[in-house]
Amino acid sequence: MMEFLLDTGMLMPLAIISVVLLFAFSLFRVLREYERGVIFFLGRFEKVKGPGLIIVIPIIQQMVRVDLRTVVMDVPSQDVISRDNVSVRVNAVIYFRVVDPQKAIINVENFLQATSQLAQTTLRSVLGQHELDEMLANRDMLNTDIQAILDARTDGWGIKVSNVEIKHVDLNETMIRAIARQAEAERTRRAKVIHASGEMEASHKLVEAANTLAVEPNAILLRYLQTLTEIAGEKNSTILFPMPMELMEGVFSKRTHHDPKNTPESKKPDG
Repeated sequence: MMEFLLDTGMLMPLAIISVVLLFAFSLFRVLREYERGVIFFLGRFEKVKGPGLIIVIPIIQQMVRVDLRTVVMDVPSQDVISRDNVSVRVNAVIYFRVVDPQKAIINVENFLQATSQLAQTTLRSVLGQHELDEMLANRDMLNTDIQAILDARTDGWGIKVSNVEIKHVDLNETMIRAIARQAEAERTRRAKVIHASGEMEASHKLVEAANTLAVEPNAILLRYLQTLTEIAGEKNSTILFPMPMELMEGVFSKRTHHDPKNTPESKKPDG
């Protein structure tokens, strides 16, 4: 009996020491550089602590950890009807982080879920105000619009949305074929415009050339002889190339005009 009492008397101090040590160790918490602790004192907000070693009194104080690193969240594919009544499926990715741990814990129940739901509804709302061509061609503008709206609405939750990127705009097969036909028609239109522009420019040059030839008759004769030279280079055995006499009139008339034998003085009778 005496031995049992001695053993009991020795165990009691050991138990007390163990409880005290456990209580002492439970007072200390370690927060990493990217973590903050939101401290509540008897249910009321007290302060934000961290990083490093902090003291939290059990039962009286409670701590909620908050991660301050940037969160990359994938927005699930959303069915969107554009302003020109085209149905598409769009998904995106958003980048955000907590800048105010107090607001992120107190003002919203689950800031991750709340941000995800808000991103989905905002994506549908913003893209529904634009046409399909704008969704495909002006993604940077749409990303900026969605990011500005999300950043403004999540400010009360202590969240900063830094970037939004639209990943895919999925179309059905009918719309893909329609867009292909539209692109082909646009290329055909551009080709016709370029061809017509070339014809107009060529006609202007031909008019200028005709005016130049009309001023100097010998110029068309030189062009005529150049054409003969080009045909002769094609290795033809016989070439029949009619030469209108009108082309030679300019040469003959000019020669006659400068011939001193044909001047009126030379035709005067002697004596």
